[in-house]
Amino acid sequence: MFILKGAKIVYSILKTNISRPFFLLIQAGVHFIKIIPLKIGQNNGKLYICSMSTPEFIIVNKQAAKFIATIQLNRPKEMNALNLQLMNELKDVLKNIDNDDTIRCIVLTGNEKAFAAGADIKQMANRNPIDMLKIDQFSIWDQIHKTKKPIIAAVSGFALGGGCELSMICDMIVASETAQFGQPEINIGVMPGAGGTQRLTRAIGKARAMEMVLSGKFISADEALAAGLVNKVVPVEIYLQEAMKLAEVIASKSPIAVQMAKESVLKAFEMPLQEALYFERKNFYMLFATEDQKEGMSAFVEKRTADFKGK
Repeated sequence: MFILKGAKIVYSILKTNISRPFFLLIQAGVHFIKIIPLKIGQNNGKLYICSMSTPEFIIVNKQAAKFIATIQLNRPKEMNALNLQLMNELKDVLKNIDNDDTIRCIVLTGNEKAFAAGADIKQMANRNPIDMLKIDQFSIWDQIHKTKKPIIAAVSGFALGGGCELSMICDMIVASETAQFGQPEINIGVMPGAGGTQRLTRAIGKARAMEMVLSGKFISADEALAAGLVNKVVPVEIYLQEAMKLAEVIASKSPIAVQMAKESVLKAFEMPLQEALYFERKNFYMLFATEDQKEGMSAFVEKRTADFKGK
């Protein structure tokens, strides 16, 4: 709702297709004093209107700590089920953060009960293959995967289905003792579609992935740690703080080197070994063109803490 006392509000719908932007023009006298981009969306058959600049289902804090942004999934009544609107909001926020030089690391979290309990099944239940093809919901996930800055998932409670897949898109996972991971799509007559059969297999191996995907079995945080799916397991009271500590360490490094190192690690899953080694070598050489390389090596020789500027 937009309220402006003593001003005339004029609605100008420039584009009326679902999920396309339009604008709210706020007029005072003869002057337009504000233009607010809005969007129309559809969720479970109901239309909604919301500001494009204010996400409805995620909470963003770009100043959570120096160089760190936090993003909290915020559909608590639905256990943070990942509907299309939430995923679009997440994609847009991550793209914005990627272009923000004041942010070097991102922490993505939910709440103590659920990181995300899966996709929004109600939104998909009555769709046919052509509907799914036209919606192309997984293209959103592809864009999230392209985020250049490191993302740490702080996971507590359920990370199931799409929630497990979303945590695996992140670069690192800090889990609370109550975290549970699973790909239970088989229980509703489908299979993982946002990377569950691929990223999970690469993370924990064929045998464990087959068991989880084909049986719908959940694994505990400790089992996930033993399997190599998560970085650490901590008490539920401090899981977010521990993720922030890790983010602070990473944010203290050269952001250019971090970005290129992340890119190189990810290539290990996409390239044959010799090609990936060549890619790594090129990135290593490229970093010698940065001011951060000069600062980092000088600081090492001079036995002082480096002050990286991202240049």
